[in-house]
Amino acid sequence: MLNNLNPNETETHSTYSDNNTIASRDVCNRMATQSMDIVAKALEHQVLQSARMVEEQLDAELNKLERMDEDELERLKERRMEALKKAQKQKQEWLSKGHGEYREIPSEKDFFPEVKDSKNVVCHFYKDSTFRCKILDKHLSILAKKHLETKFIKLNVEKAPFLTERLRIKVIPTLALVKDGKTKDYVVGFTDLGNTDEFSTEVLEWRLGCSDIINYSGNLLEPPTVAPKQGSKFTKVEKKTIRGKGYDSDSESDDD
Repeated sequence: MLNNLNPNETETHSTYSDNNTIASRDVCNRMATQSMDIVAKALEHQVLQSARMVEEQLDAELNKLERMDEDELERLKERRMEALKKAQKQKQEWLSKGHGEYREIPSEKDFFPEVKDSKNVVCHFYKDSTFRCKILDKHLSILAKKHLETKFIKLNVEKAPFLTERLRIKVIPTLALVKDGKTKDYVVGFTDLGNTDEFSTEVLEWRLGCSDIINYSGNLLEPPTVAPKQGSKFTKVEKKTIRGKGYDSDSESDDD
């Protein structure tokens, strides 16, 4: 039966099939082009709408300024100058109280006047032989210059047996966060800082911001993302004794 087929008929059917395929491709291409045109027009419309909204907002602000008379403009200028003067006065007051630098206080008796004199205070209780205290020193020096609204001080625990017992400080280093003369929170060791020696200044800044001891402008819900570095050291607690009191040293190496 198949041998009786006309070759010309077979060729005709083949040609017809090829023509249908080409026609289908043309239709698909036209539909794709039309879809792209629709999307492009929609995007163009959206951009124009956004630009129009911004333009309207600018026009509204300009009209508001144009409607102001000279007296209103002068009052606006005075308010801005007053705000600048107030900010400058506050800055000078902070500097006069020892803000803007990270410094050591001589003894525990100096602690109470320091925290009473400022609304926000970060006090680093340290020990010379604890390596992690030196790491904190580096970061606190940076933050002291950045956050003038907070006082940054340090106190050697060997010179403060009464105070460390009163504040129940058992791990070195510890940051005592004092607000309005009262200890509000503690940063004990590096646990809150990723439990690594390689934490960034931004991570410590975030942790202090969580306690509202500095004016933090970032996202308090999660710490800054920093790529972990190799060779990070993790907490290894060793018992130390300072003037008969037991302290934990939150450092992998303690050179006595």
